[in-house]
Formats: sequence, structure tokens, C-alpha cells
Amino acid sequence: MRLTARARLTLLLTTLVLAAGGALTALTYLLMRQRLRHGTFFTELDPAGSPSAGATQPAQSLHDLADRMVADTLSALLTQAGLALIAVTGLTAALGWLMAGRVLRPIRAISATAHRLSAENLTERIPVTAPADELSTLAATVNDMLDRIQHGVAERDRILDSQRLFTANAAHELRTPLTTARTAIDVTLDGNPNRAELLTMAGDVRNAVQHVQRVLNGLLLLARSQAGIGAREPDDLAGIAAAALDAARQRTHDLAVHTDLRPAPVSGEPVLLERMIGNLVDNAIRYNRPDGHLTVSTGTAGGRAVLRIFNTGREIPPDEAQTLLEPFVYGQGARVRTEGLGLGLSIVRAVALAHGGQLALTALPDGGLDITVELPQHPVATADRPT
Repeated sequence: MRLTARARLTLLLTTLVLAAGGALTALTYLLMRQRLRHGTFFTELDPAGSPSAGATQPAQSLHDLADRMVADTLSALLTQAGLALIAVTGLTAALGWLMAGRVLRPIRAISATAHRLSAENLTERIPVTAPADELSTLAATVNDMLDRIQHGVAERDRILDSQRLFTANAAHELRTPLTTARTAIDVTLDGNPNRAELLTMAGDVRNAVQHVQRVLNGLLLLARSQAGIGAREPDDLAGIAAAALDAARQRTHDLAVHTDLRPAPVSGEPVLLERMIGNLVDNAIRYNRPDGHLTVSTGTAGGRAVLRIFNTGREIPPDEAQTLLEPFVYGQGARVRTEGLGLGLSIVRAVALAHGGQLALTALPDGGLDITVELPQHPVATADRPT
């Protein structure tokens, strides 16, 4: 038969009291017998110490009587002590049962709470009672564990929702050009198309295929960025930014471009760093306004290499700015959809995180974005590109 923890505690306490009471009874019995056997009364009745031979017989009778009295006393002592020990043991068992139940009550509360918890209900917590003992510490530890589990479940749900949204958006981005190509083919081939109509259809199909290819390339780069980086090489954000601005010079003829490119040495994968800064420059130009401004600066601060890009543009609600970091998000009312894929800032964030950095994005009150990327600074500045 398997005993419960309460029964085991009660049995342990009862056994300890029984053993202690038995030892105390035995010790009392031995000490009492020793005292009675060698007390003053037996010494006075000792025949060897009698003053005359005539007194030997009465003394012997008294000695026998004393022996019987001692034996009766010790027997009564054992009987009464045994009864008292039985009573104390029974009382101890009853009190031990009650005390064990009280001591184990917090554990039962923990068990009951654990049974009520599920993936859909992680809000309940175990009450932590005073004083601060081992059981209250256990309750607090379990509550901390439940907090971590709840946070993990919430984070898992958030990731799953984000993945589902990403999958749906990616499917939409790929399905739209394919649908366009299919429609162009069906409409053109529904009859006897001439050469001009076939060329128009071919152009539509080519544009759709190019769009699909750009989406797939963006997805592959995003996945590569999120998977981490391989071999690191020393580089300079200033040189990469200068090269990105030079490549986009034809698209900035109607913008006022300001640069402050100071050395910002980093260590990372050059291809990913180039794409990160290229995407930032591309977004700053693509979503700018005519006669707007674009400012790009690099430098170091607090042992970090810093890249900052801010541009004019449409007004973006502050609560919507962070959503622009999600894949395939273009903004509602703040940014019109253009030929962009909606992956630019997602790739930027993934590259920054892969290099141990961070990205901060702020919507400017008059429109546009202020984006800052901070990466761990490389101790030696080795920039191969002109600044």
C-alpha cells in the first residue's frame, strides 16, 4: 500500500515520539530501580550491619517486604508509563495528521493550480503566504516559472501569427503576378492574336516573371539574414553608404542629399551589409517627396558603429511605424504601394540582428522616417571603398 505524503509525515512524527517516549520510560525505570535498590532504607535493613544476631530474622523479613514493594512499584511504574505512552502516541498521531495537513496545504494548492492550468489559461497564480519559508519560496518559484511559460506561449503565438501572416502575404505577392501572366495569356490566345498582341502578352509575362524573381530573391536574402552570418570581414559603414549613394545618384536629382560619413568600422558579411544600407537608401529615395531631403551619416558612439538615415516623405502615424519592419507591410494611408516588395526594412532588421546590432525607427512629425542602425564596432578601421 502506497502512503501519501501526509500519512508518511504523520507516521514519522508518531514513530519519533514513540521511540523517544519508550527510551524515556526505560531510562526512568532503570534509574528508579537503582534508586530503590540502593537507597537508605535498604542500607539500614542490611543483615550484615545489624548490631545483634537476634535482629537478623526481623530484618530479613523487612528486606523481603521491601523487595516486594520495590517490585510492585516498578511494575506499576511500567504499567502507568506504558498507558501514558500509548495515550501520548495516539494524541501525537492525531495532532501529527492535522499538522501535516496544514504544512502540506500550500503544496496541495500548487498541485490544484497546476491541474487547472492549460495552454489557454496561464493567468492563475499560487498565493504566496507569510512567513517567508521554504513553501512560500516554492510557491514563488512556481509562479515565476508560470510567468516564463506564459511569456513563452505568448511569444510562440506571436511568432506563429507572424509566420501565418508572412506566408499569406508571400503567397499573395507570388500569386498576383502569376495571375496577371495567366490572364494575359488567356485573353491573348482567345482568338487569333496578331504579332503586336503576342508581343504585348510576352511583355506582360516577362514583367510578371521578373516580379516573381525579385520576390524570391528578397525572400532568400531575408532567410539568409535570419540564419546568421558566416565568415566575418572588416568593413566600414561609411564606405558602404558612399557606394550606395553613388549607385543611386541618378534617382536623387530632385532631392537635397546631405552626408556626414565618418569612419564606422564593423566586422561582418559585406554582401549583407551592402544590402542593408542599399535597402535603407532605396527606401529613403523611393518614399520621399519631390524636392525633399535625404541625410545619411555614419560614425561611432559608445563602442558602436552608427548609421543614421532620415528623409522627408509622407506622414506616418507613430503606432504604424514599427509595423513597417514586418515583411510585405507597406503602411495604410502613410505610404502608397509602389514597385517595392515590402521586404526592404525586414531585411535591414534581420541583417542588423544577425550582426549583433539593433535598429531604431521613428516617424518624423512632418513626415518621413528617422532610422538608426547600431552595430558592434570593429577595433581597426579598414575601409576599401572611398568615403
